[in-house]
Amino acid sequence: MPEGHEILDDDEAHLASLGYTQELHRSWSGFSNFAISFSIISILAGCFTSFGLGWNNGGPAAIAWGWPIISAFILVIGLCMSELVSAFPTSGGIYWWAAKLGGPKAGFYTGWLNLVGLIAILASVAYGSATFLDLTLGTFSESWLAGYSLTRTFILFLIILVIVAVINIFSSHLLAVINNISVWWHVAGAAAVIVILWAIPAQHASFSTVFATTVNNTGFFGGSTSGLTFLLFVLPMSAILTQYTITGYDASAHLSEETKSAADGAAKGIWRSIFYSAIGGWILLLTFLFAVQDVDGVTAGGGAVATIFTQAMDSKWVAIVLLISTAGQLFCTTACQTSASRMLFAFSRDRAVPGHQLWSKLSAKRVPANAVIVTATIAAIITLPALVEVDINGAPVPVAFFAVVSIGVVGLYLCFAVPIYYRWKAGDAFPVGKWNLRGHHKWMAPVALIEIIVTSIIAMFPTSISGAPWDPSFEWKYVNYTPLLVGAVLILLFIYWHVSVKNWFTGPIKQVDASGESLEGVS
Repeated sequence: MPEGHEILDDDEAHLASLGYTQELHRSWSGFSNFAISFSIISILAGCFTSFGLGWNNGGPAAIAWGWPIISAFILVIGLCMSELVSAFPTSGGIYWWAAKLGGPKAGFYTGWLNLVGLIAILASVAYGSATFLDLTLGTFSESWLAGYSLTRTFILFLIILVIVAVINIFSSHLLAVINNISVWWHVAGAAAVIVILWAIPAQHASFSTVFATTVNNTGFFGGSTSGLTFLLFVLPMSAILTQYTITGYDASAHLSEETKSAADGAAKGIWRSIFYSAIGGWILLLTFLFAVQDVDGVTAGGGAVATIFTQAMDSKWVAIVLLISTAGQLFCTTACQTSASRMLFAFSRDRAVPGHQLWSKLSAKRVPANAVIVTATIAAIITLPALVEVDINGAPVPVAFFAVVSIGVVGLYLCFAVPIYYRWKAGDAFPVGKWNLRGHHKWMAPVALIEIIVTSIIAMFPTSISGAPWDPSFEWKYVNYTPLLVGAVLILLFIYWHVSVKNWFTGPIKQVDASGESLEGVS
């Protein structure tokens, strides 16, 4: 811990002014900070695994037009968050900002929403990785167990969680190296997939097929692709493809205490990761759509990208594309685990989580190992419904996977909304950092808030007619359990706050004063 008379560097001084001592190892460059958010966004993950959400709820046209439109709104959200992290570069990130600007109650709810969202994102990415790993192994080896197995996929999911947890526990420096490699894998891998899907298929879809074809594979409204019901209830769900893929960029904030020149590097890490992912993701998705040989065949396959690949190419090329994507998803899972554990560490450091002493404890390598283990364990538990087999219109559809996707979207984006709102409310009184919006928050913040509210409502929609309580075909296994889990968490937090937390929780705890001098009475 720095002594009061010791000269602090700029990062340590900024952190001390926020009340914290430099505990984590500050070894990440600005590029490494960008790299982890870019890795978590991972167009090799989201564009592949959640493609079915776009296809089943609108088809090619919904994906081709929806991606750039939703991406522009997400960039506005990211720019608002970049300004916040520049002013307050702490591992607590979003939670810390909310508590600083809106008080302890705002910080408490924001922190828990952020934690739930990050764990759900970890679960969804790890499960997507397991699914694609299973597909890849099956394509490369005819001896791989025949047929798709939910149990086998779930076992692979658990193995991936264990491996990623071990990597996260081993070394913070190793993680930085892995994330730097991940960036180039995503760039080169996405480029390779694009080249393969343009060069190998004998024919490609027309512009009208890609930009004008609509699909309703939900069972709602008799499969109609016209009218207000389709526009207001089915089509909006396609936005979750973009909203889910371009998320997790708050990792740049959570890793800010490990980043050099964080007030600038972490801010740029957020908006640049969104911007470059939006461009690369759109090109990648359009490549998928132009590779479609049979629209009805893809619909019958539940909107899975693997169906597009098998239509367009022989098994050798399909295997290569799947391998590239699977590796990217494994990089992404590693980064997601890092972000979730750092959030739990920071939130526990401020004593806002039961058992906080365990989760805020650092290993000899200055890594929150216990936080890594518990976040991985909870990710496995909330994905247990994936063991239940589900099909819609005869096509296998991963309802449980889509549910954890939606939980991640709702948890993360609602928690983003809180500090954005309070920063907007603060106006010129907000202490801007090295990187700021130069007054543009006045219009950006309300745009960001409206988009977040609308998207969070959409994420609660049932993804199939059999998951709608009012339909005769209703079965629990089809339910999008996002509103149930998020609602239960909010109710429990409400009770916990009023029964106990409000009596002792005062928000972020200061460890040191602005000079770096340790404050008495802080453990």
